[in-house]
Amino acid sequence: MIFECLVLLIAWSVLLLPVTAAVFVLLSRFSLFHPIQWISECTSLLTASSTIFSLVVLCGVVLITGLFNLEFYTLVPSIPCSRMALLGTVLHPRQCVHSLVYCTMGMLVMWCASVTIGGRYSTLGIPCRQSESGEVVTCLNEYHLFLLLAGAFMGYSHSFLGVVQNMYYVSFQPIQQYKYPRFKGCLPMVVKCSVIQSLYSARNFAALYFFFGYAPKTWISSTLHLQIDSSLQPLDSLTGLLDFSLLYHLTISGTFLYFTWYLTVLLFRIYVTEAYSFPVQSTFTEDAEQCLPKVLAETNTLVMKFFALQDLALLSQHSLSRRLEVFCLSQPGGHPHNWNAISRECLSLLSELTQRLVAHQDAVASNGRVKSQSASSDTRSASLSSSVMSGTEDIAETPRLGVPLRTPGSVFKSSVGGVHSALTAPFTPDVDSPFSSPAIRRLVGQQEPRSPWFGTVQSPHIMRRGPKLWSASTESQSNGSPPASPVTVPSPPAASEKPSFLAQWLQNRREQVKSFLAKRVLIVYLFNKLPEASSQALFADSQVHIWALQGLSHLVAASFSEDQFGVVQTTLPNILSCLVVLLEAVDRHFKLPHASSKPARAVCRMGDSTYKTLRFALRAALKTAIYKITTTFGEHLNAVNISTEHRKRLQQFLEFKE
Repeated sequence: MIFECLVLLIAWSVLLLPVTAAVFVLLSRFSLFHPIQWISECTSLLTASSTIFSLVVLCGVVLITGLFNLEFYTLVPSIPCSRMALLGTVLHPRQCVHSLVYCTMGMLVMWCASVTIGGRYSTLGIPCRQSESGEVVTCLNEYHLFLLLAGAFMGYSHSFLGVVQNMYYVSFQPIQQYKYPRFKGCLPMVVKCSVIQSLYSARNFAALYFFFGYAPKTWISSTLHLQIDSSLQPLDSLTGLLDFSLLYHLTISGTFLYFTWYLTVLLFRIYVTEAYSFPVQSTFTEDAEQCLPKVLAETNTLVMKFFALQDLALLSQHSLSRRLEVFCLSQPGGHPHNWNAISRECLSLLSELTQRLVAHQDAVASNGRVKSQSASSDTRSASLSSSVMSGTEDIAETPRLGVPLRTPGSVFKSSVGGVHSALTAPFTPDVDSPFSSPAIRRLVGQQEPRSPWFGTVQSPHIMRRGPKLWSASTESQSNGSPPASPVTVPSPPAASEKPSFLAQWLQNRREQVKSFLAKRVLIVYLFNKLPEASSQALFADSQVHIWALQGLSHLVAASFSEDQFGVVQTTLPNILSCLVVLLEAVDRHFKLPHASSKPARAVCRMGDSTYKTLRFALRAALKTAIYKITTTFGEHLNAVNISTEHRKRLQQFLEFKE
């Protein structure tokens, strides 16, 4: 599927390349006072052999750009939690190779542009006459070199902004459009972004060349044995750069360069996010793996899971026949396998998000203080498990206490890379940071071997926080059992806990280094957490949860009149409890600092910034889903077996007070 998108992307980019090249030729040879000569020169240039060869080179650039889009695209954006993390991403070897390739492609595109413009930009070496001897020698054409170096600079700028602006992040549109209307609507934005980015790059490169242009010019002239014509004004001077024709051709060439790359990115997004329809059930056994319930449970291919959840959200709203297939029973046996599989996967995703929010809130609320895991976290997890996932055997249960809490990096293991990925860093305590406290390490379960908190053994004077004595005695008396006596854990020998002199000395030196670095302004600037990064990373993959909410709510609402066998009614208490618990977790999260602040509106750029508002979209989708169910069922929800707290919260939706 993705390979087909790549083939179509490259085909359309190559077909559109002659059109963009013709526009570039017209703009580069523009002459207001000689229009007939301008048109005749452009016509002869478009059919010249040099232009055809340049188009072949540009086709190779488009092919490489398409391959890099396929290799680097992501459906879950990478959000660095600090400036140091962003710097590490930029300096990663994989990103360095990406930057090197784009610098090379930028030089190739600028070489094609300089050959097309012709005149003083055509070649790197030009004949010149020395003033002393009058001999004709080959001199360095600084105008041609200027455009080549500008292409390398723009290529690196494009690669760098691809990381900073998450340019390879592919988001799905909330409103589906056909390919051609979407392309036509986004084309003016691509042109505008290309022009603006070209102006910024031209300004930055001109300033950079003014200060450091002498170094590459001297190195290339000495390497290629080219003389420097002293009769011409050097471009690394103020008078040399104040050349309107040079700046105009630099801006036009940069616009053509960025437009070629941005057009490829736009076409890739259009083809990748095109809706795909999966069959709900299949008559033949060999096609069962391609059905929607099976694809929803897919964990190896992230894009297939996105397609399946998108298809679920669409069929729940617009396809009556496919909804009936979801509600139907299997033959023989009469089991609602389709509904059980779909609801199980949706509830599992929503429960994972709930536990992720609870874990983040516990980490933020601790704030360096020691907090008992056995009392608060265990009780919270047990209450979630009992209130959300209790019910029939077909519905998956919430992970128990021993299962580690899911994060954005562990929802889709194949593409994100496990628990300690870039997505988990913003809201997982950084235990390896030199500024992390021992209390945070104890909170996340990484104790130091010499610490008295290491392992399960603690001091005999420190008791684990558990049930209160009066509550335990009252409960035991009501149950008819004797009160449980507190169990004391024997402490190890004092000699085994006492650290050695060398370990104590190293620990003191480590604390001194940490306190010294914590006072340095540059270190604090690099390692400080970005304000909204934790909240954005927490909801980085919330598009799947939004689709799960839409699919579940519309299917439940449609079951009120379309479910002939009542298959949805068996899981309705679990669905309502899951939605209410998630809403409470989301409401608590938005009370945290920087969680409810709206991101600033960005200037025109190709990087997709919709991930910055996913938490607001999720909260809106969650409330819409609950309203969809409550307005459909009305007072019939009073007969659903849910807890009193959840019933009170749903009553507010019934009364439209939320």
